[in-house]
Amino acid sequence: MIIQQGAHVHYVGIVLSGGIQIIKEDIEGNINILSHLGINDIFAEAFAYADIYECPITVQATENCEIMFIDCKRIIKTCNNACVFHWNLIENMLSMIARKNIMLNQKMEILSKRTTREKLLAFFNTQVQMNHSKKFSIPYNREGLAFYLCVDRSALSRELSNMRDEGLLKFNKNEFEIL
Repeated sequence: MIIQQGAHVHYVGIVLSGGIQIIKEDIEGNINILSHLGINDIFAEAFAYADIYECPITVQATENCEIMFIDCKRIIKTCNNACVFHWNLIENMLSMIARKNIMLNQKMEILSKRTTREKLLAFFNTQVQMNHSKKFSIPYNREGLAFYLCVDRSALSRELSNMRDEGLLKFNKNEFEIL
């Protein structure tokens, strides 16, 4: 566990190696995977800068990983010398936050779809665009993908089988090809 839901966060996390996932658990224990992050991705920045006392998400490693934590106040306040390094750091942080905002907008677009099939098609479309290929692998197993798409796992598996039988795609575990 990297960050436990309810913790006070005053730092920005940067993934140096490995992978993590951002999880939201509701009061009934239902889990929603908000995102999967890898090398050079940042997390917890919104909660650190907004000075939210209780972090509403959990961050956990999906594999061995190395994380660098930076106090958010040290990022936004330049040193007395106003060195080039610090300006580059701020510029890079803004770039990472902008990319994360785009990723979250893509997820909102996926989740705005009404049916499991529509969510899958939107998700696959995003993967094709990101990978510049109709063949790609995803960082989720079936249960993780169901959590990410906010759908029932059995309904997801059934819809994937239907799409395969209709000749729309091929898949093996987390490897997919859109036909």
